[in-house]
Amino acid sequence: MSYPSSPTGESLPSIPPLLARVMRPLPLLPLEIVLARFMQRICRRNPQIFDRLGVHAGKRFGIKPTDLPFAFVIEASTQRPRLSVMRELPAALDARISSSLANLLALVEGRVDGDALMFSRQLVMEGDVEAVLALRNAIDDAGLDLAKEVADLFGPLGEPVRQALDAARNSLMKPNPLSQETRPWS
Repeated sequence: MSYPSSPTGESLPSIPPLLARVMRPLPLLPLEIVLARFMQRICRRNPQIFDRLGVHAGKRFGIKPTDLPFAFVIEASTQRPRLSVMRELPAALDARISSSLANLLALVEGRVDGDALMFSRQLVMEGDVEAVLALRNAIDDAGLDLAKEVADLFGPLGEPVRQALDAARNSLMKPNPLSQETRPWS
Protein backbone atom coordinates (compact mmCIF):
# COMPACT_ATOMS: atom_id res chain seq x y z
CA MET A 1 0.00 0.00 0.00
CA SER A 2 1.27 3.44 -0.83
CA TYR A 3 0.90 6.22 1.68
CA PRO A 4 0.70 9.99 1.34
CA SER A 5 3.66 12.13 0.56
CA SER A 6 3.90 15.70 -0.54
CA PRO A 7 2.88 15.24 -4.21
CA THR A 8 -0.69 14.40 -3.15
CA GLY A 9 -0.95 17.69 -1.34
CA GLU A 10 -1.60 15.88 1.95
CA SER A 11 0.64 16.33 4.95
CA LEU A 12 0.85 14.07 7.93
CA PRO A 13 -0.27 15.71 11.16
CA SER A 14 2.19 17.35 13.49
CA ILE A 15 2.27 17.66 17.27
CA PRO A 16 0.16 20.67 18.33
CA PRO A 17 2.38 23.59 19.42
CA LEU A 18 0.66 23.81 22.82
CA LEU A 19 1.49 20.14 23.54
CA ALA A 20 5.09 20.72 22.44
CA ARG A 21 5.34 23.69 24.84
CA VAL A 22 3.99 21.55 27.68
CA MET A 23 6.65 18.91 26.94
CA ARG A 24 9.55 21.41 26.95
CA PRO A 25 10.27 21.34 30.71
CA LEU A 26 10.05 17.54 30.99
CA PRO A 27 13.33 15.81 31.86
CA LEU A 28 14.98 14.09 28.89
CA LEU A 29 16.79 11.30 30.74
CA PRO A 30 13.73 9.02 31.19
CA LEU A 31 12.87 9.42 27.49
CA GLU A 32 16.48 8.70 26.53
CA ILE A 33 16.57 5.54 28.65
CA VAL A 34 13.32 4.20 27.16
CA LEU A 35 14.23 5.05 23.56
CA ALA A 36 17.80 3.77 23.90
CA ARG A 37 16.53 0.42 25.21
CA PHE A 38 13.94 0.33 22.43
CA MET A 39 16.65 0.93 19.82
CA GLN A 40 18.86 -1.76 21.41
CA ARG A 41 15.94 -4.19 21.22
CA ILE A 42 15.40 -3.39 17.53
CA CYS A 43 19.13 -3.84 16.89
CA ARG A 44 19.13 -7.22 18.67
CA ARG A 45 16.16 -8.35 16.60
CA ASN A 46 17.70 -6.95 13.39
CA PRO A 47 21.46 -7.37 13.94
CA GLN A 48 22.25 -6.55 10.31
CA ILE A 49 20.55 -3.14 10.44
CA PHE A 50 23.78 -1.12 10.73
CA ASP A 51 25.97 -3.57 8.78
CA ARG A 52 24.67 -2.08 5.54
CA LEU A 53 26.17 1.31 6.40
CA GLY A 54 29.60 0.18 5.21
CA VAL A 55 31.99 3.15 5.30
CA HIS A 56 29.31 5.19 7.09
CA ALA A 57 29.25 2.93 10.16
CA GLY A 58 30.09 4.92 13.26
CA LYS A 59 28.77 8.21 11.89
CA ARG A 60 26.63 10.47 14.04
CA PHE A 61 23.17 11.38 12.78
CA GLY A 62 21.14 14.20 14.30
CA ILE A 63 17.39 13.85 14.00
CA LYS A 64 15.23 16.86 14.82
CA PRO A 65 11.46 16.44 14.88
CA THR A 66 10.36 19.95 13.93
CA ASP A 67 7.27 19.71 16.10
CA LEU A 68 8.96 18.58 19.33
CA PRO A 69 11.14 20.46 21.84
CA PHE A 70 13.97 17.92 21.69
CA ALA A 71 16.18 16.07 19.22
CA PHE A 72 17.98 12.75 18.91
CA VAL A 73 21.53 11.76 18.06
CA ILE A 74 22.14 8.27 16.77
CA GLU A 75 25.69 6.94 16.71
CA ALA A 76 25.35 4.21 14.09
CA SER A 77 28.05 1.85 15.28
CA THR A 78 27.74 -1.76 14.14
CA GLN A 79 29.17 -2.91 17.48
CA ARG A 80 27.37 -0.64 19.89
CA PRO A 81 24.84 1.85 18.48
CA ARG A 82 23.79 4.66 20.81
CA LEU A 83 20.86 7.01 21.00
CA SER A 84 20.91 10.29 22.93
CA VAL A 85 18.10 12.77 23.53
CA MET A 86 18.90 16.48 23.84
CA ARG A 87 17.25 19.87 23.61
CA GLU A 88 19.20 20.96 20.52
CA LEU A 89 21.45 19.14 18.09
CA PRO A 90 25.19 19.63 18.64
CA ALA A 91 27.36 21.13 15.91
CA ALA A 92 29.65 18.11 15.50
CA LEU A 93 27.41 15.74 13.53
CA ASP A 94 27.99 13.94 10.27
CA ALA A 95 24.42 14.54 9.09
CA ARG A 96 21.21 16.24 10.22
CA ILE A 97 17.67 15.19 9.37
CA SER A 98 14.60 17.22 10.27
CA SER A 99 10.88 16.82 9.65
CA SER A 100 7.69 16.38 11.65
CA LEU A 101 7.58 13.42 14.02
CA ALA A 102 4.86 11.74 11.93
CA ASN A 103 6.97 12.05 8.77
CA LEU A 104 10.05 10.70 10.52
CA LEU A 105 8.18 7.68 11.91
CA ALA A 106 6.56 7.02 8.54
CA LEU A 107 10.00 7.21 6.89
CA VAL A 108 11.39 4.64 9.35
CA GLU A 109 8.61 2.25 8.36
CA GLY A 110 8.92 3.01 4.64
CA ARG A 111 5.36 4.35 4.48
CA VAL A 112 6.16 7.67 2.79
CA ASP A 113 8.41 8.64 -0.08
CA GLY A 114 11.47 10.37 1.37
CA ASP A 115 12.40 11.94 -1.96
CA ALA A 116 8.96 13.51 -2.30
CA LEU A 117 9.15 14.85 1.25
CA MET A 118 12.57 16.30 0.56
CA PHE A 119 11.52 17.99 -2.68
CA SER A 120 8.45 19.45 -0.97
CA ARG A 121 10.70 20.76 1.83
CA GLN A 122 8.88 18.70 4.46
CA LEU A 123 12.16 16.85 5.04
CA VAL A 124 15.54 18.56 5.32
CA MET A 125 18.87 16.74 5.16
CA GLU A 126 22.19 18.46 5.78
CA GLY A 127 25.75 17.24 5.93
CA ASP A 128 26.77 13.84 4.59
CA VAL A 129 23.74 13.02 2.44
CA GLU A 130 25.40 9.81 1.25
CA ALA A 131 25.50 8.62 4.88
CA VAL A 132 21.81 9.52 5.30
CA LEU A 133 20.94 7.49 2.21
CA ALA A 134 22.94 4.55 3.55
CA LEU A 135 21.06 4.81 6.86
CA ARG A 136 17.74 5.01 5.01
CA ASN A 137 18.61 1.90 2.98
CA ALA A 138 19.66 0.02 6.13
CA ILE A 139 16.39 0.87 7.85
CA ASP A 140 14.37 0.02 4.73
CA ASP A 141 16.08 -3.38 4.50
CA ALA A 142 15.11 -4.13 8.11
CA GLY A 143 11.42 -3.69 7.25
CA LEU A 144 10.60 -2.23 10.64
CA ASP A 145 7.04 -2.19 11.94
CA LEU A 146 7.17 0.17 14.91
CA ALA A 147 3.66 -0.77 16.10
CA LYS A 148 4.71 -4.43 16.27
CA GLU A 149 8.00 -3.55 18.00
CA VAL A 150 6.18 -1.50 20.65
CA ALA A 151 3.44 -4.14 21.06
CA ASP A 152 6.04 -6.85 21.63
CA LEU A 153 7.12 -4.97 24.77
CA PHE A 154 3.71 -5.68 26.31
CA GLY A 155 3.92 -9.48 26.24
CA PRO A 156 0.48 -11.08 26.39
CA LEU A 157 -1.22 -7.68 26.00
CA GLY A 158 0.81 -7.03 22.88
CA GLU A 159 -1.86 -7.94 20.34
CA PRO A 160 -4.47 -5.42 21.59
CA VAL A 161 -1.72 -2.79 21.83
CA ARG A 162 -0.60 -3.53 18.25
CA GLN A 163 -4.19 -3.29 17.00
CA ALA A 164 -4.65 0.06 18.75
CA LEU A 165 -1.37 1.40 17.34
CA ASP A 166 -2.21 0.12 13.85
CA ALA A 167 -5.63 1.78 14.02
CA ALA A 168 -4.06 5.07 15.14
CA ARG A 169 -1.41 4.88 12.41
CA ASN A 170 -3.98 4.05 9.73
CA SER A 171 -6.22 6.93 10.79
CA LEU A 172 -3.27 9.32 10.46
CA MET A 173 -1.95 7.87 7.20
CA LYS A 174 -4.80 7.48 4.78
CA PRO A 175 -3.91 5.55 1.61
CA ASN A 176 -2.99 7.68 -1.37
CA PRO A 177 -5.91 7.43 -3.85
CA LEU A 178 -3.53 8.16 -6.73
CA SER A 179 -1.12 5.34 -5.95
CA GLN A 180 -0.45 2.70 -8.59
CA GLU A 181 -1.66 0.00 -6.23
CA THR A 182 -5.16 1.44 -5.91
CA ARG A 183 -5.58 2.85 -9.42
CA PRO A 184 -5.03 0.62 -12.45
CA TRP A 185 -3.12 1.83 -15.48
CA SER A 186 -5.39 2.73 -18.42
